[in-house]
Amino acid sequence: CTTPARESFEAQTTGKMSLSNKLHLDKVDVKGKRVIMRVDFNVPMKNNVITNNQRIKAAVPSIQHCLDNCAKAVVLMSHLGRPDGVPMPDKYSLEPVAAELKNLLGKDVQFLKDCVGPDVEKACANPPAGSVILLENLRFHVAEEGKGKDASGNKTKASQAEIDAFRASLSKLGDVYVNDAFGTAHRAHSSMVGVNLPQKAA
Repeated sequence: CTTPARESFEAQTTGKMSLSNKLHLDKVDVKGKRVIMRVDFNVPMKNNVITNNQRIKAAVPSIQHCLDNCAKAVVLMSHLGRPDGVPMPDKYSLEPVAAELKNLLGKDVQFLKDCVGPDVEKACANPPAGSVILLENLRFHVAEEGKGKDASGNKTKASQAEIDAFRASLSKLGDVYVNDAFGTAHRAHSSMVGVNLPQKAA
């Protein structure tokens, strides 16, 4: 992997907000590192078919920047809809997003059926260089938002131990944390404030 000239990347960015975001990311050395990136893939779907891919397209420059600058892997995490802490893969899975992202990037995207836990940690520990990995919906876990509803619709709250374990598992999935999700940046959710890594970018 060879690092491209800086100008070529900046030429791809459009809009004031987008440009300032990319310049922050531009200051982080991602070479050989696993970048865990909080993106906003909360896209509208009908019968598991994406009806508007704009939010996925908006994340492509940041993902491509990391790949162009020789990141070992880009691990993507997002929410979709309001499953309220209950796994609902039939309705709120991010798997269709992985297929769309593959088309937009022109390269394979590995989809994992959870976002935390031993299997996810193993898959993200030492992936092939240049990998793009999409985790399953963060909101399938009540520890993402801290509260939710159980399968019967009763309100539930995550214990501090659950939140700590969830955040610790997310923190094992990368070496550098990048927040590319402007729409949820104001929320104190685990994926926004709980990833404990020495290097962070926005």
